[in-house]
Amino acid sequence: MAKLNDIVEYLDKELRIKDVSDYPGALNGLQLANSGEVTKVAAAVDASLPVFEKAVAEGVDLLIVHHGMFWHGAQKIVNAQYEKLKLAMDSNLAVYSAHIPLDIHNEWGNNALLADAIGMHNTERFHLWKGELLGLKQEMDISLDELLDRVSDAVEGEVHVCRGRRSDDVGVVGVITGGAGSEVQQMADAGIDTFITGEGPHWSYPLAEELGVNLVYGGHYATETFGVIKLMHHITEKYLLEKCYVKHPTGL
Repeated sequence: MAKLNDIVEYLDKELRIKDVSDYPGALNGLQLANSGEVTKVAAAVDASLPVFEKAVAEGVDLLIVHHGMFWHGAQKIVNAQYEKLKLAMDSNLAVYSAHIPLDIHNEWGNNALLADAIGMHNTERFHLWKGELLGLKQEMDISLDELLDRVSDAVEGEVHVCRGRRSDDVGVVGVITGGAGSEVQQMADAGIDTFITGEGPHWSYPLAEELGVNLVYGGHYATETFGVIKLMHHITEKYLLEKCYVKHPTGL
């Protein structure tokens, strides 16, 4: 058993929760408290009602998520929102969320873990956003087909690709997990030849073709499972707690 406040204080410091800028609805950190004690930790990508139900069924009292409870701003506490909060409170379930702070973390970050999984072991940061460098880049001497196999293995599923580069090799590869597809122009401007992310708007595909950039979509959900799972393992090992991963893929 561990104290919730001890875990929260540790995570807030290590993830730089107070220092890293994010979208207004992220509300990084502890989003819902419990009675103050933790025995079992779960990780999930999204703080949705089905995820809460699965976590409660597993006897979880601390749920760590990447996308928190307040992405849509202020909402009336009715219907699913009421059910979710009542279920969590009745079941003593605390919720901790980390979005950009987890994406960019050197050890637990989605970008770092995906990059490492596909063989990028000498990366440098790039793409400044609200004072933080969001992405990782590295030149790779492999073919696009080989890279696609590596990404597919890492995300455990098929990937969607725009073969925009006029060469079989991948050149400089950039990684920003999640929904960064709309940044394809900025990637080209930054000298990225092959851009790996989760998803993006339809227009990003024809734009990537015109810019001569390979655009690889590994799935928003699939590219952002890495961080919460790594964080769950770390916390449960540090505090000697039980753990489980709440798998609830969106397919997007």
